[in-house]
Amino acid sequence: MPVRRHSRLIRPFRHRHSVMAAATVAVLTGGTLVGVLATSSGEQAPAHAATALPEVSTQAPAPVRKPAADPVRGTAREARTAAPLSVVQFVSHPDDDLYFMNPDTAQSLADRAPLTTVYLTAGESNGVNARSGKAAAVTAPDKPAFAEARQNGIRAAYAEMATGDRTSPWERSVIPTAGGGAAELDTLRARPEVRLVWMQLREAGSTSADRPVSLRGLWHGRIPALGSQLSSGTPVAADFAYSKEQVVATLTGLLDRFRPTFVRTLDPTPGTDAHTGKLRDHQDHAYGARFVQAALARYAERPGRPRFGVQSYMGYPNTDLPRALDSRTAEEKLRSLKTYAWLDGADCGSPAGCGDLKASGRPSGRGWTGTVRYARGSSTGWLQPAADGGLTAFGVQDGRLAVWHRAPGGAWRGPQLLPGGGLDGGVASVRLPDGRLAVYGTRTSFTGAAGYRREVVTVEQQAPGGAYGPWRSLGTPGLRDEADRTPDISAPAVTVDGTGRVSLFLRDGDHRLAGRERTAGGAWGPWRALGGTDLHGDPVAATDARGRTYVFAGTPRSVLMWTGASDGGPVAGPLPTGLPPTTLALSAGPAPTGDGIRLWSRVPATGEPRAADFTGTARLAPVAPPAGGIAGFGPVSAADGLVALRSRTGRLAVAPLPGGGSWRLSDFPLAGAPAAGPGGVAAIGQDGRLHWTAGFAPDPRT
Repeated sequence: MPVRRHSRLIRPFRHRHSVMAAATVAVLTGGTLVGVLATSSGEQAPAHAATALPEVSTQAPAPVRKPAADPVRGTAREARTAAPLSVVQFVSHPDDDLYFMNPDTAQSLADRAPLTTVYLTAGESNGVNARSGKAAAVTAPDKPAFAEARQNGIRAAYAEMATGDRTSPWERSVIPTAGGGAAELDTLRARPEVRLVWMQLREAGSTSADRPVSLRGLWHGRIPALGSQLSSGTPVAADFAYSKEQVVATLTGLLDRFRPTFVRTLDPTPGTDAHTGKLRDHQDHAYGARFVQAALARYAERPGRPRFGVQSYMGYPNTDLPRALDSRTAEEKLRSLKTYAWLDGADCGSPAGCGDLKASGRPSGRGWTGTVRYARGSSTGWLQPAADGGLTAFGVQDGRLAVWHRAPGGAWRGPQLLPGGGLDGGVASVRLPDGRLAVYGTRTSFTGAAGYRREVVTVEQQAPGGAYGPWRSLGTPGLRDEADRTPDISAPAVTVDGTGRVSLFLRDGDHRLAGRERTAGGAWGPWRALGGTDLHGDPVAATDARGRTYVFAGTPRSVLMWTGASDGGPVAGPLPTGLPPTTLALSAGPAPTGDGIRLWSRVPATGEPRAADFTGTARLAPVAPPAGGIAGFGPVSAADGLVALRSRTGRLAVAPLPGGGSWRLSDFPLAGAPAAGPGGVAAIGQDGRLHWTAGFAPDPRT
């Protein structure tokens, strides 16, 4: 289908509105930049001298910069080998990005990174664009008009986040899709790297009711094709319908067009309620994300494209969980939702309306503007000492395991991508008693009766410092026949106790802890149910200096603990820790005192890091929190005298321990969680590069 040569300039009625500058301000106190090393992202690329990134102001994040010249060789080697940063977001409805991906969306706009958001459905709902109550009762339904009003609200919110002016105009045009239909492409004229793509498929019209005419029905083959719902103002001229294959092809084609290095999507496996059997999230969210997963698997096979990472986000279940964002970030997020909901009443010149009035009665949703959570990728256990005395780091790119290595005194090399696709974000790693490294994660495949399966997998070195063997499946705990429940498992946590026993733990589909153990001889026992109720997030595991295993898992109210004996016995629990609620992002490691385990978490509603020490079943005296007033969300990683975390501006923040203070901020947008280890902190950027902070002082080799 040729491109329809129709371009429409949207220039709404202008009004005064304050610039959303607060969204771009770091809250770090007294910080300067840590020296950061970045590797080439070329597969099996040759080593090159490390590059120190320039300093950034702590008052506002710096724009994305080209790599600095190599101080040894005088060339910017990364510029030739690494793809430029490009972020693509896939959501099912207009507002999913504002509710569930912000503040990350706003941060990408503040970074001036190329950002494309794709909306799978029109979000037409029942076609009534009115506040609830009497207004809704007397408003005639008009699905095309309501779809247009939601588009107008999204354009205003993005324009305001990107330029400070909600009325900044857009170019609207039509692009053909690989599925044989057409999509609307909107480009912000003042910031042409900001784009919105409207696929305009029909939405389910219900959170969980049986609606065969939906993405869910299409996925399960209950309908042969899903039709379009064009908005009243779209330049797309003709209706169309997509089969399941055509939806995947369309999404793959959009990936081909926008070439992301980082992809955001909603959680494809939110699980089902144990009492009602209904999905915990909107059915469009879950199945839209599964279509995106299928497209990403296909796109990963494309030659010549940039490597990419993926981050999935929790949707509706955030309602019942502790607030993760500090008040300032939550207010900024709410401001964008108020603009989307047309609370200012500004005239944009559209008879359909200038925003989503359904959201105007409660623009914060069900507490969603106060929080954000990654559904995968929160592990901090992906950096390990190598057999040669150096370091090995692991990540997930293109759905494959990426491996970087740094010999003692040398530069980082990699990544090397191991065979085997479908790997989900969030891998954990351990060093086995014989010195070999082993990695654990989950893998998604599109097989079985439901066309979807998730299982735990592992790969390990065949000899210390040697090549990696084949992937091995460890199955799925509590495997069920229900298509929606089966894949609802967390990322794994793994540790090795003092006897050489490897213990693997994860949260199962019933939100309880499950575990599996491998003896020193290499034999795996069966999955065991370890109890606990209402677990959320990923569990974490660690071994103390006495060889005892500890497991921690968060609930909405506290943290539960399981412990093992030093003689290698299985863990017992759950036991109460007495800890207050956390944001559920946990990490654990040996306590600096030499006895027991230190557990790191974040304080709800402030994002400040918090630590607690445990020995056996006893909680020790309170640990003084790091100083400096840092805010943000996501896991905290600490080791070797350093603490590292994600700041509220999406940057890596590093401070010394004990006491913290003097937080220092990096100059790259972080992907996933940092990993502190021997001699420094590793972090992966949204451009796929591995960045290394060598201790608190800059590495002398830079």
